Amino acid sequence: DTAQWYMWQRELQHSVDQAAYAGAWALAREESESLYKTRAEQEFDANQSKTKTFASEPNIRIADYAGGTDNSVVVDATASRVLPFSSFLTGGAATISATAQASFAEGYDFNACLVSLKETGTGTTIGGNATVKAQCGIAALSCGADAISISGSANVSTDSIVACGTINANGNNDAIVEGVSGLEDIYADLTPPTNDTNRSYNCSGKGKNKQASLLPGTYSSIVVKCATTLSSGIYVIDGGLLDLAANYNVTGSGVMFVLRNGAQIKLGGNGNGNRISLTPMSAADFVGTAYESDADKLSDILVFEERDNNPSGDHVMNGNSNSLIEGLIYLPSGNLRINGTADVSAQCLQISAKTIDIRGNAFLETLCPTDDTTSVGKSTPDVKLVG
Repeated sequence: DTAQWYMWQRELQHSVDQAAYAGAWALAREESESLYKTRAEQEFDANQSKTKTFASEPNIRIADYAGGTDNSVVVDATASRVLPFSSFLTGGAATISATAQASFAEGYDFNACLVSLKETGTGTTIGGNATVKAQCGIAALSCGADAISISGSANVSTDSIVACGTINANGNNDAIVEGVSGLEDIYADLTPPTNDTNRSYNCSGKGKNKQASLLPGTYSSIVVKCATTLSSGIYVIDGGLLDLAANYNVTGSGVMFVLRNGAQIKLGGNGNGNRISLTPMSAADFVGTAYESDADKLSDILVFEERDNNPSGDHVMNGNSNSLIEGLIYLPSGNLRINGTADVSAQCLQISAKTIDIRGNAFLETLCPTDDTTSVGKSTPDVKLVG
């Protein structure tokens, strides 16, 4: 009889262990949390054999654990049966009980407005006396050492610094989350739009009245040489340079720049005498076009680099205090360098590039709400058997 009691106890304990574990995993995921009791019952039943016909139904409940609130699942059950010899001595059935408790913590959704897409080595470098204010988060997909490196006298203010690899954050330890597997480029499967109408950049007029009014289409280059206004639409830069760094005002509302065949960009002004004002297209701008099905994903992308663009040099952002650059700068095959003289403030500027390099006395501030920024993935839920 004693041997049978031990056998019952082992099977019953294994059953409640697996039930608690399954219930906790279900609660750790939003899509399955309402099914936690069902999942616990399924695992309990699946591990029953010898005690199946005389075990009780499992009692499943949510409980507090280690100072948390409703962060664990407790499962208990009993098995009761009369055996010939022991019942002769006790006058009744023997009852075996077992209890298990599993804690859980949901995976955390990570968003970021500064994202490096390189999967090895260092993706984001912030050094020198650079100042970066991006409460909306910094992320690196790299699983290498120093995936994000913040060094020197750099001053970084953010709520989250997350990477697949390790992070050297220069005192921002409270914001660090390392070793997060599954970070992703949510735009990786998105095809950039195009406009194949051939265009060229030309200034008209004389002196201070010299200006250029551009229409959407494909340009070999756009190198600003006078005050320039861009009509709403898609501007393809095919193999040349998008250079807005000259000391002229540039205005474009509802525009997208697509880079292909090695095209490079220089954004921002070289002095405070000019103003760069660029805002991206909205979802409504794609309605009625061939890209309507991807309108929500394409909206708010200011610069979209084709994945095989492979520029020979870095993309550059200068910027000055008069610049207004909004939207997402997406450079999956290029490196973005933000120069030491850059002074960029924006309501919601986002950067996703192969690598991001911010050095010198550069100042970069973006005020994006975290919920409006790029999703980069979710950490794995934490589930463990604790009792």
